[in-house]
Amino acid sequence: MLIDVHGHIGRVAMDRREYVDVTNLIAKMDAWGIDRTCLLPLSEHPEGAYLECNTEDIITACARYPERLIPFCLIDPRYGNHPEMDFSHLLEEYKARGCKGLGEFLPKLDFDDPRCLNLYRQAGSFGLPVLFDMMDGPHSYGLCDDYGLPKLAHALQVCPGTIFIGHGPTFWAEISAEVPARSGYPTGPVKPGGAVPRLMRQYSNLWADTSAGSGHNALTRDPAFGIEFLDEFQDKMMFGTDSCLRSDVSGVCSNVAYARELRAAKKLSVAALEKIEWRNCARLLGLGG
Repeated sequence: MLIDVHGHIGRVAMDRREYVDVTNLIAKMDAWGIDRTCLLPLSEHPEGAYLECNTEDIITACARYPERLIPFCLIDPRYGNHPEMDFSHLLEEYKARGCKGLGEFLPKLDFDDPRCLNLYRQAGSFGLPVLFDMMDGPHSYGLCDDYGLPKLAHALQVCPGTIFIGHGPTFWAEISAEVPARSGYPTGPVKPGGAVPRLMRQYSNLWADTSAGSGHNALTRDPAFGIEFLDEFQDKMMFGTDSCLRSDVSGVCSNVAYARELRAAKKLSVAALEKIEWRNCARLLGLGG
């Protein structure tokens, strides 16, 4: 069993020539051996609006393949534009329509902006984990934080009822205590003492997915450290791709290849592999199994 906690459809790349529909996605899942995929909307945030896939699109797509696809919803914390906005009318509706999480959450705001904290708390009260993206740079999308991720730490502390799923270049660059840059994919050995492992040890409500080049790079730049990291946090790590950006199935996503390598080389216990591959996601989202 393999559950991808991080998938997309729509015009999900800046290359405007291609639109990835649900049929493309199912073909890619079949080719890569992925049993189920969580679909994440993007365009509720103005930072992601050019990607043309909102919550309604996701719910409609998932209804075509209910045994294969799992919908997430997305709300912009600036809706209402005050830190006490009541989002319950949206959260109640989306949960009733089958949404299992909130994300991909990527407004260009401080991670602990009061409007974000308000939405995090309300999502948690509806049992919806928040899958977020972090990326440095004034012209990019994604939540903002300082080196060492103190704003993420603040959110984890004041929103204990909300599960956060970490993702993105800035988040994963902080796997190491030495962080030369957070907008790309750092190379070389991981220096112990990074913010990500520290916060994952300290806060039970911080999880992470393996998706995209950022997740793959973090786990493979220092192979021995990556295995130790996955083993230590095997109860809070989830397989993901974030790679459904092209309709062809000729190649294998690096995240899928890495998962296959871990299993073939027996680098983790069978129990740990199953947790990362699907059991943690099923448990967090209440999928059964």
